Amino acid sequence: MEKSSFFHALSIDYDACIGCSHCMKSCPTEALRVRDGKAMLFGDRCIDCGNCFKVCPVHAIYVKQDDFDSIFNFPCRVALVPAVFMGQFPNDITVSRIYQILQEIGFTHVIETETAIPIYTTAKNKYAEEHPEIRPLISSFCPAIVRLIQVKFPGLVDNLLPIKAPIDITAMYIRRKIKKEEPWKDEEIGLFYITPCAAKIAAVKNPVGEEKSNVNGVINMDSLYNRVFKKIKEQGKNFKEKKLPVSQLSSDSVLTSLTNGERRLSPVRHSYSIDEIDNVIEFLEKVENDEVDNVDFLELRACDQSCTGGILTADNRFLMCERIFARARKIADRERCGEYTKDHEIENERNFLIRNVKVSDIKPRSMLILDNDISVALEKMKKINELRAMLPQTDCGVCGAPTCDALAQDIVCQNAELTDCIFIQRNLEARGSMDVQESLKIMEVIWGSDKMNDYVKNK
Repeated sequence: MEKSSFFHALSIDYDACIGCSHCMKSCPTEALRVRDGKAMLFGDRCIDCGNCFKVCPVHAIYVKQDDFDSIFNFPCRVALVPAVFMGQFPNDITVSRIYQILQEIGFTHVIETETAIPIYTTAKNKYAEEHPEIRPLISSFCPAIVRLIQVKFPGLVDNLLPIKAPIDITAMYIRRKIKKEEPWKDEEIGLFYITPCAAKIAAVKNPVGEEKSNVNGVINMDSLYNRVFKKIKEQGKNFKEKKLPVSQLSSDSVLTSLTNGERRLSPVRHSYSIDEIDNVIEFLEKVENDEVDNVDFLELRACDQSCTGGILTADNRFLMCERIFARARKIADRERCGEYTKDHEIENERNFLIRNVKVSDIKPRSMLILDNDISVALEKMKKINELRAMLPQTDCGVCGAPTCDALAQDIVCQNAELTDCIFIQRNLEARGSMDVQESLKIMEVIWGSDKMNDYVKNK
């Protein structure tokens, strides 16, 4: 297995893995192989999109998270909650009640990450205005998309908006606000993001364009939802709601994490909103090949229905979308009646946040470095092309690689052999250059000895 220099939230339980190859075939960056009957991750190719997690039939792929009790390492404990979390609960459970229960189970402060959307939108639109030569601009809202472009479309990294995501702006804001208003030192304030996906865990632990995140830990949304909903059930009808003040979100802010939510706040004329990673890849290939003209902005999300389709959400994504839309409509009605003011507290920190909203240049992250010596790399690329011509291009996966092209690359990188291909084996057997036992031995190396049983005899 290749060593990765990047943090990954997705891990493989090798005891549970049955080597079915579902994950390998679903990975959009070909980051998985099968060896010795188990899935194996090539970490530098992984973007933590969660496709492998969704298709694993035995739940051998899991998502790491910080232990909930780690919040108590900080006297001041802030829950950074996306609006998607609220969208999981039935309509009769108010946002204020969810805030209250989050405080009852241990958090001292609760703030929704969309609080920073006005700042994020201003910074994004300002950057677009100041850089008309960069088109299309690509949103950096979804960390899986940022990493996808780094590894699969490195020629488009300069098109990514070098702007902090709303979670990071909100974290920067709330940390500053608490330190101003309360006697907490910086190291006493723990910020914990409630994540709907694995990619955002990786973004916190190993941020792109920044040395360190403002967020101290990450809690998986499904586990916290279960904890909160259990508390709601236990309280039953005896619950007395305190009507806590909630984050001052506009109707636009509430919708930002949904598909088209970001695009609708963009002033540019020609833009697209595309969700689900395969759809994104298909479109980016067209962009890279200059098949799409006159595009100013792209809102790209790795999950179907954007953040509501995250692998760590606890409810149906379409039901969640409808609840979030319903909440936005209620807020919009209050805005029209003048009940909501635009003079939100975060506006007091606008100048500070705008000054600190940019990240460093986002660099390509090659998933295939053949050699640091360009002449050697070119020779290896020539060898890959020769191997491609020798392989059957059936992409059957029996070799333990997802495609024939991936096998050719693995052979040149000395991670596989040409004889791993089942078609090559059959041809060599037909010529008398390989016996059946040799062929079986190769299959054992890839698929493990357990799968090399005498199935006919057993039957």
